[in-house]
Amino acid sequence: MGQLTFHGHACTEIRTADGTRLLIDPWLTDNPLADVGPEGFYDDLDYVLLTHGHFDHTGDAYEILRRSGATLIATFELVSYAQNEEGVENAHPLHIGGGFQFPFGRVQLTPAFHGGQVAGEHGGGYTTFPAGLLMQLDGTSVYHAGDTSLTREFELLRDRVDVALLPIGDNFTMGPSDAVRAVDMIRPGVVIPIHYDTFEVIEQDPEAFREAVGDLAEVVILSPGESYEF
Repeated sequence: MGQLTFHGHACTEIRTADGTRLLIDPWLTDNPLADVGPEGFYDDLDYVLLTHGHFDHTGDAYEILRRSGATLIATFELVSYAQNEEGVENAHPLHIGGGFQFPFGRVQLTPAFHGGQVAGEHGGGYTTFPAGLLMQLDGTSVYHAGDTSLTREFELLRDRVDVALLPIGDNFTMGPSDAVRAVDMIRPGVVIPIHYDTFEVIEQDPEAFREAVGDLAEVVILSPGESYEF
């Protein structure tokens, strides 16, 4: 059995049944909702996965990667930036539509519609395609949508996802009403809302989102530090 722990904003930690520890989009320092700091991942971390290059998703990633020796999984451009400019040694590049069978399970990058900036002191020369993460873990399909608008690409995931982490914050990503439409397209078993309440402009009511989803899926609302077992 695997365990998914929400750390605020879009940061998600996953422990697979064999003990592999994954960390997605670790922005913890200066994140007002984070329940843990980056030092919580300097030891006993195997992989860091990034959906795109914005600061609120990559914030502590490179420091965690350098200190832990974990392997970065991200788009080719983000991997290039991390290795050439941030001193990251271990990495596996992927790109949209491509996937790879890792020891812990399969990861495939899916389209996401958002900005392509790579944040960082030397990030000006790099851009990348935002992505979602479709992961096959312990017999469960887990989808982290990253930052995205509503898109018909969700229809390609229909009935292929057991657990979906979807942004609901609006302003920078799709909001609650569009996220409900995404649920209707994907038809996952469980939906976990992410990317809301961190800033005033993305404050949302997750209980209202749950009510709007209705019987399309089970909505699991996690506060930072809370976990869901799959």
